[in-house]
Amino acid sequence: MFGIKNLLKRSLADDRGATAVEYGLIAALVVLAMLVALQGLGNQSANSWNSTSAKYENANKGVP
Repeated sequence: MFGIKNLLKRSLADDRGATAVEYGLIAALVVLAMLVALQGLGNQSANSWNSTSAKYENANKGVP
């Protein structure tokens, strides 16, 4: 019985797995932030190209 009690005590004191989980959560948050930033960048880029295209089309309406 003493061996099982000692094993449980050592298992509960071991925090290596908790550290790995924390690093995994941090990595997931970084990836999520990157996805949000890239989506915003993509939307901004699309808006810029659409605006440039509209200005080009308006400038060339009267040109044969």
